[in-house]
Amino acid sequence: MAGALTLTAPAVATASPGVDVASWQHPGGAPINWGQVRAAGYEFGLVKATEGLYYTNPYFAQDSFAMRIAGVARGAYHYADPSTSPEAQAAFFAANALAVNQLGGLPPVLDIETTGGLAPQQLIDWTRRYLNTVQLLTGRTPIIYTYPYFWRTAMANTTEFSNYPLWIADYNGGNAPGPLPGGWTNWAFWQYTDSGRIPGVAANVDLNVYSGAMGDLDAYANNFFGS
Repeated sequence: MAGALTLTAPAVATASPGVDVASWQHPGGAPINWGQVRAAGYEFGLVKATEGLYYTNPYFAQDSFAMRIAGVARGAYHYADPSTSPEAQAAFFAANALAVNQLGGLPPVLDIETTGGLAPQQLIDWTRRYLNTVQLLTGRTPIIYTYPYFWRTAMANTTEFSNYPLWIADYNGGNAPGPLPGGWTNWAFWQYTDSGRIPGVAANVDLNVYSGAMGDLDAYANNFFGS
């Protein structure tokens, strides 16, 4: 849906703007016009692919294809259900999110924001096993998505995973997220609002920026669209 932004992106130096989407951004089955999204200056999109062992996003394939055509760097994320096997979920995600190893695909993302009833040490073990398995299956170092309160409580603020790229959700209204949890000293992606409105999307959408921490965005996404 064409229209102006309701929020101004944080003034992060060298940052690239982007979005993340799920089925919620397809009200009534409406497609996302990724050409309009790209024309509005959004350079990447992260799309929900799977959840647990029971859900695949019915719009994942069409969004992934349309993003490639529009020249939008694309990524895929798995919403964790820690009540079931991490290895099985990693395999389920890898089988459904083929874009992570294709031209224009960002590394796989683990969205960890529920405990599945696990205590912190159990959840830490679950996360370790999922990340190891998805990296083995995709050949790429995964990105972790979380938010500060969850990590500090449900994950006991463990620093074990601070070597993984961080996608942090922090709606603080400022020009940077933080302080970061878990021993991270920088972030790769920052989700700074869940109520953006942008051209091409007929619903509220999460808005993000890429910091440049992992180098050039197109190179990180295996993107070779040309000049």
